[in-house]
Order: sequence, then structure tokens, then C-alpha cells
Amino acid sequence: MHSCRNLLCHCLAMLTLCLPAPLPAQEEVGEFGPDDAIRTLVVRGSTDIELFAPVMRAFLDRSIDTRIRYEQWGSNALYLRSSKECQQSSSSADVLISSAVDQQVKLVNDGCAIAHRSVYTRRLPAHAIWRDELFGITLEPAVMVYNRDELREEEIPLSRFDLLDRLRPHDSRFAGRVATYDIELSGLGYLFAFADSQQATTFGALLEAFGRTGAVATCCSAELIDAVAEGRFLVAYNVLGSYALAQAELDPRIGIVSPQDYTLTLSRGALIPQGAPQEDTARAFLDFLLSDQGRTILQKSHLIATFDDNDMADFPSLEGAVPVLRPISLSPTLLVGLDQMKREIFIRQWREKMVLQSGRRE
Repeated sequence: MHSCRNLLCHCLAMLTLCLPAPLPAQEEVGEFGPDDAIRTLVVRGSTDIELFAPVMRAFLDRSIDTRIRYEQWGSNALYLRSSKECQQSSSSADVLISSAVDQQVKLVNDGCAIAHRSVYTRRLPAHAIWRDELFGITLEPAVMVYNRDELREEEIPLSRFDLLDRLRPHDSRFAGRVATYDIELSGLGYLFAFADSQQATTFGALLEAFGRTGAVATCCSAELIDAVAEGRFLVAYNVLGSYALAQAELDPRIGIVSPQDYTLTLSRGALIPQGAPQEDTARAFLDFLLSDQGRTILQKSHLIATFDDNDMADFPSLEGAVPVLRPISLSPTLLVGLDQMKREIFIRQWREKMVLQSGRRE
């Protein structure tokens, strides 16, 4: 009997070893709407719940029989979960929204999304829609965040060239006090860095300067912004502007620059996955995000930025110039950066330069 038990335990252990590794899980969950709703829309996104909550509540004011379960994920984990479900021809989510739009394009390319056409999708600019399956719902700049208390006016970098100048002296006080995303951990950080490498003649020089002066790579938007506010860093580079603007409203120590040589802009990509349980409600929710009311709410949450001459208060510029905007287009060109060999080479070159800190997500 005892030997049978040992045999059973051995079999169970072997079975456990054969089971697939568990899929990554969401970081936080928010529930919106009535408990007795007749339907529940599951939205998975990399946007922080607090930023996205107002637009979900506004949608539910128009759809009183609906409840929303919002799952906040890191962009890499969200992609892995979504891709795995697509391979299994199933979906436990109704809408997927991510700042790592290259990964969203990959999902569409792999046949994981449902086409959607409406009066709202038709008015999107060409760079914010692809194959009627992926839609840019926001407009967010990649900015530099600086500490207002620590930097004198003449020290504030208004461009990448300025940042290079600040890092050039051998005794630079910026040494070890510049930070950016860890591109191995952050899908958004990788996207911004790879876009920089294609857009900027300054990329190589900036990466070299980061390595020479001990710039720090860390996990996520909130951590970068908080560290700048506390004075641990003087500047954070390529931070997503929506988070920076939201935090700057609460903390006067935070200053924001939209780089004047060029400013990358990102439209978070939203798609309806194949097999979405609440497909019709997902279509209605997507249209609401693209409607005038939805966009107004997203703008109040700083998820849609404006850059015209009459509205530069959010992006103070000492020279008073509107930056050159370079949208990251939703298109198959984004797949270049996801090529496994290119990605490995790019990350290896980047890793050789940067000081890494542990962390996670967007």
C-alpha cells in the first residue's frame, strides 16, 4: 500500500512537470457598473485603471445593463496572454488595448482580431488605423520629465541635442541621474527605443552617453516619474506623456518637455479579439472611445494631447515652438522591430550600455 502511494506521488509529480507554465496574470482589476448587469464586458489593457476609469464610467451611463471588468496588464504579459488564447481559437476578453502597438499589429497580422467599420473608425487618420482591425484611440507623446526644483532654467534639456550637451562634461551632474525604461521588461520602452533608432541621428550618441554616464534603465512610468519628483533622477527620457501630465497636475516638482528636435507620438491600439464573448458590446465600446464624447473624456485624462499654438500649457517650451511630431503609425512596419534576431541584437547592444534596475510593465 505504501509503495502504491509512492508510485501515485511519483506519477502526480511527473504530470505536474508536464503541465504548461502558467500564463502571466493581470496586475490589478477594476469592476464598474451594476452587480446585476445582464452582460459583462471584459477589457484588458496596459493603461492604469485610474486614467481609464472616467471613460468606462461614461460608457456605462449609456449602457445601463452592462458591467465592465477592466484588467490592467503589463504590455508584454498582455501580448503573451492574448497570443496564447488566439492560438487556442478562444478569447476570455472582449477588448484589448495596449501601448505596445507593435505587439497589437502582430496580433492582427496573426489573424487574432475582428474587423470593425463605423462612422467613427472611418474618420481616423491613416496612421491610427490598420486593416479595420486595429484602432488608435489616444494621442500621447514621448516626453522628457525633469525636476523643477533641481534644474535651473538654462539646464532644462529642450531636445535630444541639449540632453547630449548636459551629459558631455566629464564632471556632469547629470551623470547617474538620467533614467529611461528598461526595454527588456517594458514593451512600450522597447517600442520607443526602436522607433528612436530609426528616426534619430542622435540615437547612437545618446546611447553611448547613457552608458558612459551611468544612466539607469528601470521598469515603468510611475516609478520613473516618482523618482524624478523625489530628486533621485534629474531627467527621465522617453516617458509616456499621459502619465507625466497626470502626475504633474498633482506635483509641482515635475516639469515636462516635448522634445523640439522631434516628438514621438503614440496612439494606444485597441482591437476586438476573435471569439470575443460580448462582440456587439465591444463594438459599441470601441465606437464610444472614438466618439466626440469619448475623446473629450480621454483628453481630460491626458490620454489625448494637443500641440497647437493655443494649447501648449501642458508642454512648456522655453522657446515657444511647437515640436515636430512623428506619429508611430499602426502598420506592418512595426513588425520589423519584433523580428527575433533584430530584437536580440538590439537588446544586446542596448544592455551593454545601460545600468539595469529590476521592475516590470508599461
